[in-house]
Parts: sequence; structure tokens; C-alpha cells
Amino acid sequence: MPNINRTLAAATAAAALAVTALVAQPAAAGPETAGRDRLAWTSCQGGADPRQQCATVSVPLDYAHPEGERITLAVSRIASAKPGQRRGVLLTVPGGPGGSGVDVPSSAVKRLPQSVLDRYDLVGFDPRGVGRSTPVSCGLEHDDLAMVKLRPWPAADGSVDGNLATARRVAETCARNGGPVLRSISTRNEARDIDRIREALGERRLSAWGTSYGTYVGAVYATLFPGRTDRIVLDSNDDPDPARVGRGWLAAFGQGAEDRFPDFARWASAPGNPDRLADTPEEVRPLFLDLAARLDAVPLPWPGANPAELNGNVLRETMLESLYADAKFPGLARLVLAGLGRRPLPAPVAPPEQVLQNTIAVSVGTLCNDVSWPADPAALAEDVAAERAARPLTAGMPVNAMPCAFWPFAPAEPPVRVTDRGPANVLLAQNLRDPATPYRGALRLRAALGERARMVTVDSGGHDVYVANGNACGDAVVTDFLVTGRRPAADTFCPAG
Repeated sequence: MPNINRTLAAATAAAALAVTALVAQPAAAGPETAGRDRLAWTSCQGGADPRQQCATVSVPLDYAHPEGERITLAVSRIASAKPGQRRGVLLTVPGGPGGSGVDVPSSAVKRLPQSVLDRYDLVGFDPRGVGRSTPVSCGLEHDDLAMVKLRPWPAADGSVDGNLATARRVAETCARNGGPVLRSISTRNEARDIDRIREALGERRLSAWGTSYGTYVGAVYATLFPGRTDRIVLDSNDDPDPARVGRGWLAAFGQGAEDRFPDFARWASAPGNPDRLADTPEEVRPLFLDLAARLDAVPLPWPGANPAELNGNVLRETMLESLYADAKFPGLARLVLAGLGRRPLPAPVAPPEQVLQNTIAVSVGTLCNDVSWPADPAALAEDVAAERAARPLTAGMPVNAMPCAFWPFAPAEPPVRVTDRGPANVLLAQNLRDPATPYRGALRLRAALGERARMVTVDSGGHDVYVANGNACGDAVVTDFLVTGRRPAADTFCPAG
């Protein structure tokens, strides 16, 4: 039986929203291809949907020397379900930085409405350096692959000395082992790579659906190549501040966790919850903070984990990752219960080290090559102390030292300043309580795009919006935009449910 409230919300939104046409061809027009698809499509390896095909695109290692060394990008597609209704390509732009996107069409085809699948070829790709594209690795030591080191959680007493040592070691190791591909990784180059993918597909323009870091990539692409964009959906949006870029994204976790944690507290205190932590939401936060402090002082052995103990920062890191989706709340609650001695510790789970090495290298390369980061230890220590006092859930991590503080290379080019110059063909989708890309950062991207964009805000928590949170109103707005090209006449709010 359908959810009545969601159905009513979607119907109300569809009826109430006045819409404006995009600067684009109407949906009834035929495919917008300028040439022919030049890719050699084959079946994909692994567990991809059988409809998914794979190919490679050759791009310059260095766009300043386009006739020089080349690297490859892995590309995939699931063709339009109804070729007669096909509009073009919907390129899925993965998050991260460092996320793989080559199998996103196989997962997206299970969630997207049929009206979207009828009109687009779903296309995915691994960005330069990632996965099945020409890959990179820093060759880090096992201990430096722990998430509590990759995200710079301060020591239990607030000291940043260990973070500075880790940041310097990782920067030096990546610079030594990453090679020219690592040096070439940047958001600007990813946007250029996307345009080469568009060209190889034979498309005059492409539509795109970028999520998380992919929203910044999508905004940069729409800024550098505005005339080559069709319909652009940016989902869970990064602050585009060109003076900070990745520094700002890291700092946003502090506010994001504070915005989102009350959702977990309500869930963790609900009657009938088998993983209930407290009788009221107000009791959950002090319980969590007290346990983290106790584990700072006396960690619990956790064989097989990295590090091999449950300490305060491991708990905090698990909390941050668990706030991405309600489905992750039980895992966090069970770890809290284990820390309290009421449950056994779960079996540790981590990606294969080869995958971690690759993801970390691309992430570090992107963050450090995009913009310069500060390195003054005294200033970092002062910032961390202030952040720990203001936002104890994240304990100063969001403003702490990253490898970029010791990156031996200056950015080859300045970050792209996202602007409002170009066609009015961008729709932002944003949750109110996103732990990773908070609402206030999305407002800044919305402001930078000006009249090019509209934004639909959903009264929901977690990361990812479209066909991810079950909000029929928000999904209906995005689907209508992709299918018909219509956007809301003004920014739109969708209630919970």
C-alpha cells in the first residue's frame, strides 16, 4: 500500500509548482548528437548489470600538452530503454573525491523511474586515477590506511602533533610513489575529461547527475563548458568557495554532524527499538560523548580492525560515517552498546587494501592539487582547540592538518570560480540535515550559480537525495526536470515523508 502522505506531497508539488523552460531543446525533439559514438563497447567484467557495456576513452595526461602522453578513462553505459524516446546521455558523476563510478549505471537503473530510463543512456565513469581508469597508488603503510588517520582526529588530549606527523608522512609518500598521474589529478582536469567523454560519445550536449563531490565537479563543468550542458542535477552539494575548496568541505563535517546527530538520537531512544540506547533523545548525546571519552582513556581490544582497538576516535569516526543514512544507525548503536559492555564487538569490516590505496591517492591528489592549504602548527592547534569546544561530536577533526599542508607541489592552476554565466539548466537537490555536505554549503553553491539554478530542499537527514531517501516530493521535482526540462519557478521546499 503506498504511503498516503508521500503520494499527496508529490501530487501537491506537481500541481503547485509553476515552471520555467530551460534553454534547451524540448523533450519531444530527437537525439542531440553531433557525430557518431566512437567508442568500442564490450561486455563489462565483474558483477555489473548484464545490460551495462564498458569502453575506454583516451585523454591527455596534461591538457597543456594535448599531443603528449595519454591515459585512459573507464566508461560504462546502459542504453535508453526506449530508443525512440531517447533524449541523450545522463552522465553520473561520482563523489569522493576518489569514488568509482563505472558501475553506477548498474545500481542507478534499479532506482531511477522508468520515465528517466526511457529517455537517457545512463553513463558512468571512473575519474582519472580511479579504479579501472589508469590507476594511482601512494603505497602507504597499513597503519596509515586507518580512517582515524585519514581523517585527522586529534589525540585524546587535543594534541595535533601526531596528525602533523601523519600528514607529512602521507604527503611525502604520495609525492614519491604517485607519479605523473597523481600530479595531474584535479577537479578542473576531471571537468575536461568529462568533456572528452562527451565528445567520444558523439553528443553535442550532455545531462549529468552529480552527487556529493560530484556536485562540485558538475558545477565546474557547467562553468567551463556551459554551452555543452543539457540538464544538470547536483545532489548533496559542496560549498564551491574557491579560496578553500577541500578545506571547506572538511570543515563542514563539524556543522554537518551537529545538524544530523539529533536524528540518530531520536531513533536511538525510540520505544521498541532493539538497539535502544536511552529513554529520551536528550540522553543520547551525553551518553555518546561520555563513552568516547572513556574509550580515549581505556580502549577496548578489537582484533582484525585498523587500528586493532575501539578507541574514542574510532567511535567518533563510526558515528560520522553512520550519519550518512538511517540504515547505518543500528551499526552505530550496536558499537556503542559494545563499548558499554552490553554487546560483543562486531567483526571488523574494511575495503580491500588495494582499493583503499587507490581511493586515498586520488582523494589526496584532488584535495592538494586543487588549492594550497595552511601549515602553521600553532594556528592549527588553536583552530582545533576552538573547534573541539564548539562542536565536541567531531572533536576538532574538521579543521585539523591534512597531507596538503605538506604537499610539495603548488597547484598547477587556480580553482575554478563557479559563476552564474550560462544557460538556466541546473537543479540542486539538498537534504536539510546532511552530515557531509551541510545545507549552508548548498546555499553557497546556489548563490554562486544565481539564476542558472533552482534548489529543491528536502526536510530529511542523511547524504544523497534523489531516489535515495524515499521523499516522493523531492523525487518528483527532480524526475520532472530530467524528463521534461521544467524547473520550479522558485526554490522549493519538500516536507518530510
